[in-house]
Formats: sequence, C-alpha cells, structure tokens
Amino acid sequence: MPFKDESRLDTSQVEDRRGRRVGTRAAIGGGGLGLVVLIVALLLGANPGDLVGLTGDSPSALTEGTIDASTIAEDCQTGADANTRDDCRIVGFVNSIQAFWSDEFARRGSRYELAKTQLFTDATEAACGYATAAVGPFYCPADQKVYLDLSFFEDLQALGASGGPFAEAYVLAHEYGHHVQNLAGVLDDNGGADAGGPESAAVQIELQADCLAGVWAHHAAETGYLTPPTDAEIAQALDAAEAVGDDRIQKQTQGYVSPESWTHGSSAQRQQWLTTGWETGDMGACDTSGGTP
Repeated sequence: MPFKDESRLDTSQVEDRRGRRVGTRAAIGGGGLGLVVLIVALLLGANPGDLVGLTGDSPSALTEGTIDASTIAEDCQTGADANTRDDCRIVGFVNSIQAFWSDEFARRGSRYELAKTQLFTDATEAACGYATAAVGPFYCPADQKVYLDLSFFEDLQALGASGGPFAEAYVLAHEYGHHVQNLAGVLDDNGGADAGGPESAAVQIELQADCLAGVWAHHAAETGYLTPPTDAEIAQALDAAEAVGDDRIQKQTQGYVSPESWTHGSSAQRQQWLTTGWETGDMGACDTSGGTP
C-alpha cells in the first residue's frame, strides 16, 4: 500500500458526515449504475445545483437524521491506518495533495487556501446546491469544498475501471485540481462559457484538472505521506481516467459516440493529460487550450 506507516494524518481537512441522511428520498440509486448517464454527465467537477428537483425533493423539504455515524478523528491517525481503512486513505490522499499545492503555491510566491473534503452518505447540500451520490465526486467553488460518497469507487469499478488506491487518488487529485483552478481564477474566466465538445472550454478545464492531478502524483512522495508511486499504481489512475472518458461512457450507455456533447474529454484525452502532468511534474505544462499536449 502507498502510505508510509509512520506518517501523521491531519483529519481536520476532512469532514465526516456519513450516516447523516438528507431528504426523504435522497438516495436515488445510492450512486448505483441505474443513473450512470447522470453520473457521467456531472462526473468530476460538475455543479450539483443543476440537480435540484431531479430527486423529487426540494431543499426546503430536506430532513436530516443520524444513522450509525462514524468518526475519522479517532480512527485515522497514521499512514498505517490509511493503508488499512478506506476512509483513512482518503484523509491521507487529501493531506498529501494539499501539502504539495501549499508548497507549490508558496514556491510561486502565492498562498494556497486549504479546501476540506466532506464525506457523505447518499445525499448532501453544498453551497452549490443539493446533490445525491449519483452526481459522483464534485468540487463546489462557492464553499471551496470537495464532496465525496465513498460508494462512488464501487461505481467506478462497475464502469470498467480496475480500481485500487491510486484510482481513488486520481479522483481526489482531479477535484483538488479544480480548487487550484478556482484559486487561479480559471473557473471564473471559463466555467460554463460555451457548449460542450472536444475543444470546448468545459473540456479544457476538465483536462487541465486531470493534468494537475498528474502533477501532484509526480511529487506525491515528496510530501512525506506516500512512498513513490509504482508503475502499477499509476496504471490504476490511468485506467480510471479511461473509464470516465466521454466517448467510452457514451458508447456504453447509448451505443454511439457524440463528440459535440462532450463535457470532460475522451478517454485518450484524459489519459494523455494525466500522463503529461505525471511525466513533467510541472503545472506550467497543463495549458490545455491548445488541444493535444
């Protein structure tokens, strides 16, 4: 497993709201594949505010209860815990990702603002709106948080990915790539600026987040949390990037590919930009406006 056993985890960077159920009918599929089209349409970076009303419950009708609440503060202390528990592994990846970007921003003469990850069960309400697990992981610029239901990683494997710790790391690093973009003003400049398509601003933003994920992976061992990624671990990340390519998902769900509706990029594009970040370790190499790296 990738974590150094003796590394100390900072659980303050992750909010654990699992077991707190929002809405009377919030779990529309519980992140299951019955909503695979919805998952893909909003996967890795979408605004969940667009989903308000799709579940039959509006935010004003939300109710909240507690079911088997768990805590990571007590259970996730070291890298050894991250090597044995799924939730602690998320803490470790978040810590490493943010340690890298904090150092990188400082090296460039600016300041990185920490962004928390919120773990939730079935549904949540962010500053961007109300969302169920069906939207997949997402970053909300309005509150600068990453939202994740751990059941997504089961869905990712059902979509064809082999899974593994670095598949999870890729997903998280991609979302934090959006946070980096937000701090840099990229989302303000380009978010939602045009329709979809292989050369659209939406696709460029998503591919850049893939590249930034690769940049972190290149430097991951330097953060002190992880051992150097192996070829097999990088293969897990690349396999996940392939699984969530627009063309692959469209082929699986509708039987044909329609590039004009792409919002995240093809499997080849996503793998290529992730590889660019991984091989260069340089966020300056992540200019996706020119197309192929």
